[in-house]
Amino acid sequence: MIESLPLLAWPRIGSPLLTILIYHRVLPIPDPLRPGEASAESFDRQMAFLARHFSVLPLVEAVAALQGGTLPRRACCITFDDGYADNLTVAEPILARYRVPATVFVATAYLDGGRMFNDSVIELVSNVQGELLDLTDLGLGSHPLVTIEDKRIAIDTLLAQIKYLGPQERAAKVDRMIETAGCGPLPQDLMMTSGQLRELSARGIEIGGHTDAHTVLTTLSVDAAREEIGKGKARIESIVGKQVRTFAYPNGRPGRDFGAAHVALVKEFGFAAAVTTSHGVAACHSDVHQLPRFTPWGKSTTLLAARLARNAMLRKPAFICV
Repeated sequence: MIESLPLLAWPRIGSPLLTILIYHRVLPIPDPLRPGEASAESFDRQMAFLARHFSVLPLVEAVAALQGGTLPRRACCITFDDGYADNLTVAEPILARYRVPATVFVATAYLDGGRMFNDSVIELVSNVQGELLDLTDLGLGSHPLVTIEDKRIAIDTLLAQIKYLGPQERAAKVDRMIETAGCGPLPQDLMMTSGQLRELSARGIEIGGHTDAHTVLTTLSVDAAREEIGKGKARIESIVGKQVRTFAYPNGRPGRDFGAAHVALVKEFGFAAAVTTSHGVAACHSDVHQLPRFTPWGKSTTLLAARLARNAMLRKPAFICV
């Protein structure tokens, strides 16, 4: 098929390569304020494509095959970050249709009615009445909201200003933003409930750790980071009744969002594998506690294939953080 032609460039020599894809939400319909999120339609196309042209494996199984030298030529894993309710209601039925396994990394503090700070900012901007969001009294500037592009710029600017605050300071800042904007109550059903998480696990989706409050680990002391990682792991295990074997670093950029001390903590907790947000593919020499991942941008499967092939050329060093 024409859509698969870019895959002819897939590396044919050397050790087999493992591609790990990152998703967050799968929306019922596209949202112009969330242009990077898959819709049900686009996700369905992508899963159909991957099922035809890749060996899609559970993450733990893929890592074991990577280490044992038995990985298929075009091996792939599907992962989701954070724990959105639409991972169950929208994504899982599509995954089941194509018999594609996946791992969902859950930040447990937001289960049962919580809302992540980035979603609070997006919902705030979406629900503001009027064409200006004035947050100058909070030191966050004034933002025009006339067009969709204005709103996207406002969201990106605000998120950049608060992303690296400590969790308590960030939560307080977001609460003041909502109060100042006067936009009314924001949705409380974006993330899974404990019951939905249990159901997702029962349907065969692997549940991985993503800390408790999705705090960037480099903003914490080592002891606080240990508590964040351990609290999230223990909460998931208490809900799903299964061992949590995989982990995703919040934000996930090596050296900026996590370092060698945090890799050591992940090993300390007995995780079999951990994933980053550094682009590229893993090979037999890769550190399984610092695996690269790739965000599958692109509306057409031909473009997806081209980007997957290009990403396959970006092999990462054995150890990203040392």
